[in-house]
Amino acid sequence: MTSNQTEKHLEKKDLQRMFRRSLKTGWAWHYERQMHLGFEYMMEPILRKLYGEGTPEYKDALVRHLEFFNCTHQLIPFVGGVVASMEETNANSDDFDTASITQVKTALMGPLSGVGDSIFLGTIRVIGTGIGCSLGAAGNWLGAILFLLIFNVPSYLCRYFGALKGYELGTKYLEKIQKSHMMDKLMLATGIVGIMTVGGMMMTMVSVNCPITIGSGDAATTIQSILDGIMPGMLGLTFTGIYYGLMKKNVNVMWLILGTCIFGIICAFFGILG
Repeated sequence: MTSNQTEKHLEKKDLQRMFRRSLKTGWAWHYERQMHLGFEYMMEPILRKLYGEGTPEYKDALVRHLEFFNCTHQLIPFVGGVVASMEETNANSDDFDTASITQVKTALMGPLSGVGDSIFLGTIRVIGTGIGCSLGAAGNWLGAILFLLIFNVPSYLCRYFGALKGYELGTKYLEKIQKSHMMDKLMLATGIVGIMTVGGMMMTMVSVNCPITIGSGDAATTIQSILDGIMPGMLGLTFTGIYYGLMKKNVNVMWLILGTCIFGIICAFFGILG
């Protein structure tokens, strides 16, 4: 990976710097776009090297990575490595479709988050906590140290090698995809996976319940059970669609939050939604 005057290439030190900056990807987390500022902070030196600071391409790349992003922290450098390889290809090409960068990044978020949360949060952290707490309860000061080592050593190794392998995989397979004219199919597939991920997030993260009962006695049934029989999560999907439509109309997010609180209080008072 060497640089020359005609083509721009990333070096190992650039990926190592991306790894170090990935440790801060959660510093500006918020509900609207979650980790997007942290991801951009991680990628900024790479974008500056590829496009040149202040150029239109550099500014476009910064705006491109301000889109929603959320992933298990330990696997963010892997996504960054893949994205870095795509940005490098774009910097050396006149006809690269930059929309594919966002689509691939979006498609990787959901599957990697599912795997990463299960491994690091659901397994390694639990094992480390169990060992650390058992030793700590016995008065052994090694409990705290072992917990930090059990959780952080795999985390740092995954971050570091994930950045390198993500870049290697990205450059290797992107060249094959471009030569075989499969980029359009890849964009379609990643778009489908991205939509499926958003749908899954609606089902698990947006909870709306209608406890209104129809009938009486043993024959009584709730409207919620009827809606779940038609399509589970229908109310959550409906409310998400309403919010999405309002945000497209540039309605201020703070007004949406305030309106949601007031609406929730009214519904709770009358027993309409829960």
